[in-house]
Amino acid sequence: MATSKLRQLGAYLHPYWQKSALGVGALFIVNAIGAYIPQLIKNGIDELQVTFSFDRVVFYAILTLVLATFMWGVRMVSRITLFGVGRQVEFDLKQRIFNHLLTLEPSYFSRNPAGDLISRSTSDVDNIRRLVGFAVLSLANTIFAYALTLPFMLAISWRITLLAIAVYPILFLIVHLFSDRLRDEQRDVQEETSRISELIQEDMNGMALIKIYGQEDNERRAFHQLNQRLLGANLKLAKTRNILFPMLGGLASISLLMVLWAGSGAIESGLLSIGDFIALLLYVERLVFPTAILGFTITAYQRGEVSIDRVEYILTSTPKIYTEPGAIALDVNRVQGRIEARHLSYAYPDTLAPALQDVNFVIEPGETVAIVGPIGSGKSTLASALPRLLDIPDGQLFLDGQDITHLQLADLRRAIAYVPQDSFLFSTSITNNIRYGDPLSEVMDVEYAAKTAQIHPEILNFPQQYKTLVGERGITLSGGQRQRTALARALLVDAPILILDDSLSSVDNQTATQILQNLSEGTRRKTVIFISHQMSAAALADRILVMDRGTILQSGTHTELLQQGGLYLKLWEQHKLEEVLQ
Repeated sequence: MATSKLRQLGAYLHPYWQKSALGVGALFIVNAIGAYIPQLIKNGIDELQVTFSFDRVVFYAILTLVLATFMWGVRMVSRITLFGVGRQVEFDLKQRIFNHLLTLEPSYFSRNPAGDLISRSTSDVDNIRRLVGFAVLSLANTIFAYALTLPFMLAISWRITLLAIAVYPILFLIVHLFSDRLRDEQRDVQEETSRISELIQEDMNGMALIKIYGQEDNERRAFHQLNQRLLGANLKLAKTRNILFPMLGGLASISLLMVLWAGSGAIESGLLSIGDFIALLLYVERLVFPTAILGFTITAYQRGEVSIDRVEYILTSTPKIYTEPGAIALDVNRVQGRIEARHLSYAYPDTLAPALQDVNFVIEPGETVAIVGPIGSGKSTLASALPRLLDIPDGQLFLDGQDITHLQLADLRRAIAYVPQDSFLFSTSITNNIRYGDPLSEVMDVEYAAKTAQIHPEILNFPQQYKTLVGERGITLSGGQRQRTALARALLVDAPILILDDSLSSVDNQTATQILQNLSEGTRRKTVIFISHQMSAAALADRILVMDRGTILQSGTHTELLQQGGLYLKLWEQHKLEEVLQ
């Protein structure tokens, strides 16, 4: 497990191995100079004991100052370089995560809450950045400090050196014993943080619903429970750290006491010069800091180790819907718009009953087809299957005679303008929302699409008209305005196929009817699939498909279906009754 983490860390660093090598090399120089300075001081003290000279004092002082200044400069280079690599890895990971998320199917985001994905993409990536920057720097510094300092110490007095470092095996054993515990507790903290992020984001999006149903107290309690769990996880982790880190620092300081105790006796017996004694003190002092900071290095590593798992969970998620190798390119300008389903069946994961079952139909180019039926009859599933938002099997859906699973995905979706039930708008101007599918569209084209969608007169009534900001998810607009803005967005791309998945449910029947008339008059070449519960608007379609429980029960014009009776007649009579009651 640890090997795989190190291998993954190496993969993150590989593009910047030259900068990393420069930073590590600079650290080596810093430690080499740091190991030489005590030797310089030792030589100076021993020389001045024999023959004192003020000029030699000045010489040693200036030389030590120059070396220390140079060492400080090189240390800054190493820190800036390694921390810069950490920032670059952070940038790359965020870019990779975002790019990869764009390749995943919509169902992935229903299985993985947005708050958790945001937490993985931000705080976990930040932890990896600390691992790459601080932890690598600290680890390299510790290795170089020991490798370059111990030989000088052993050369001065191997007995005192072994006595001074005798405590370090105990220190590393303690670190090993606490390692798994720290990692598990760190994972608990990060998972609880993700849960709080999920709740906050969900409540921010559903604030109106919370207030309508007066559930503020319940949400406070839910947040309090999650916050309490996060507090408990943080306190548990803090307790472990507060036991471990002072223990590491204390054990590291014992080595200094051992040098003072053993060194004073060696000086008294003549086995050690004063210069040697001072050098040993300086060398031990050099080892105390990297040894004591080992605890913080462990924390950064444990956080990074957990975060690598959480980030790789996203990056290793395989898209279920993708363009197959050798897929057929589709010229959108030559698409006629003929759609055919052959024994189309689909079941959502973890559900028993299929959402679509043996569905067969043919929609001719330029035909306007309405699909009606009770809630849960499979209409929206069918709408999502056409642009391959669902992972449907091959050999069941065809566009102009071509299996849609064998077409290049981007080409297929350019041929289909799809307006879903949830008319999502971005937090920008109305103009930018309408021309989202074609950002370079002219203003006159934007206005023409808005007129066709019956939203243009209302936009002109806004103080800033088309420059009006719609707020997050279009909150400043009414439901009907959001739906018609989303429709205008779909019309602007001028795709040969238009799918309206109950996207006029918040629009009155008269306006919905007028929109369908605009579509049939001005865009005859489009194949229009109109899914709706508005029976009066659906009655205008060239043909109507009636669905129930994932199958098509009836097919025909409005007049033909009324003569057939059955489910369509029941839906129509229910619609007429609702009109009377209104």
